[in-house]
Amino acid sequence: MSFSTILSASMEGLQVGFIHVEADVSNGLPVFHMVGYLSSEVKEAGERVRTAIKNSGFEFPPKRIVVDLSPATMRKRGASFDLPIAVAILMSLGQISCRMEECLMIGELSLDGRVQKVSGILPIVMSAKEEGIKRCFVPIENYSEATLVAGVEIIGVSSLREAVEIFNGAEKKVTQSERLRKEKKTKVPSYPDFADMKGQEHVKRAAEIAVSGGHNLLMVGQPGSGKSMTAKCIAGILPPLDMEESLEITKVYSVLGLVNEEDPLVLERPFREVYHTVTKAAMIGGGIVPKPGEISLAHRGVLFLDELPEFQRSVLEVLRQPLEEREIHISRNYGKYSFPANFMMVAAMNPCPCGCFPDKRCTCTPLQIQAYQNRISRPFLDRIDMCVEAPQIKYEHLSNDKREESSLEIRKRVCEVREIQKERYKGTDISTNSMLSGEEVNQYCKLGAKEKKMMEKAFSVMGLTARGYHKILKTARTIADMERKEQIQEKHLKEALGYRMSGGSFLKV
Repeated sequence: MSFSTILSASMEGLQVGFIHVEADVSNGLPVFHMVGYLSSEVKEAGERVRTAIKNSGFEFPPKRIVVDLSPATMRKRGASFDLPIAVAILMSLGQISCRMEECLMIGELSLDGRVQKVSGILPIVMSAKEEGIKRCFVPIENYSEATLVAGVEIIGVSSLREAVEIFNGAEKKVTQSERLRKEKKTKVPSYPDFADMKGQEHVKRAAEIAVSGGHNLLMVGQPGSGKSMTAKCIAGILPPLDMEESLEITKVYSVLGLVNEEDPLVLERPFREVYHTVTKAAMIGGGIVPKPGEISLAHRGVLFLDELPEFQRSVLEVLRQPLEEREIHISRNYGKYSFPANFMMVAAMNPCPCGCFPDKRCTCTPLQIQAYQNRISRPFLDRIDMCVEAPQIKYEHLSNDKREESSLEIRKRVCEVREIQKERYKGTDISTNSMLSGEEVNQYCKLGAKEKKMMEKAFSVMGLTARGYHKILKTARTIADMERKEQIQEKHLKEALGYRMSGGSFLKV
């Protein structure tokens, strides 16, 4: 056989493109020529493959070898085509006796023929299953990740020679390393516990409401008032993931090569703490070939922004669209990319540059305070559902031996409220109250005559926007769910309104 083809795959953002690796071997001047709209790293595969084949003990005669990666209109990037190229060449040379149909192969080769791990295995195997592919050859280090997809036979190979032997009919033996990967138990990460946080009952209440409904939360207070600790405690009361959500998150981490080799499946909701030095590209994703950013890594979890006014204004402004649409779109000359960004944003800030306002210790002038708060635009603040003041903790709270409520107890209540929402929105794409659109707010957040009158007055007094009005109703819907009330009542609206006005002179949301 002088011609052969092997199916492989390429990642573009989170999209998978299937590539046919075609090899033709014929008599003529010895040449190794590769075509198919290749990037520089793919062009270098020629030398890696040639050397890997020789060092694996296979014959590599001086012939005219042409390798085509089709379709030619799709840009090929990365070193993951090495293994299928090598196998296609050996098949054309007659050193592989059979040809496997409905088979996909991916992997990078070392010069000695070992198969190296690659990123993006999970989305590739998931797409392969959708296309009806029955068998996938992957690097042994990606084996655990690939086996997360049921219904596809996964073969982990450690070397080119092993892959060829399997093609030639040798039985695949499960290695000790694979067995350990299957048996290893996942470690659950530990977070600070609300039981260790003294006082700040109002802040804890706001955090529970925010997590229960998936609402964005801003905490304003002096340094040392527990804002950062509250944010980290929030990670411990997030509800567990279902399998669909776990795979959704793991796909993002897989593309970036961030999955754990032994325990690839993400079982806990992400908690991403981002510092104010972050760039726009790192926050939303980007690069020459766009990849997911921090907001996508926080998908289905929490994005924590500490010292909010210290962030570049352009970085905060770019968050406005994903906060609303829960997805980020990046355009390039050669295509458009979409990454998931359904996250809950938790932010913290001081009331002024020195952090002491309105205490008499504050050394800031009114102009400095105003300039500091104006670093955050009104349109960005309008996308925050709740704002809460974190007062300075008093000594009697710290010295009190009273047992505080633990994160486990709070998490149990959060899960119960999430179940109420899950049942209410069954059959829709909505999972929390914060995801309701304007039309859906009218359907699920109906108000009585008294409640309408209250909101009418609040709308004019507070100068609310339509978005702000809907945010209040969605927060009130969550508070009502926490009390197992089907109808939103005045007390629910009052508390929700308080979270829009909270902070007093610090911040006008």
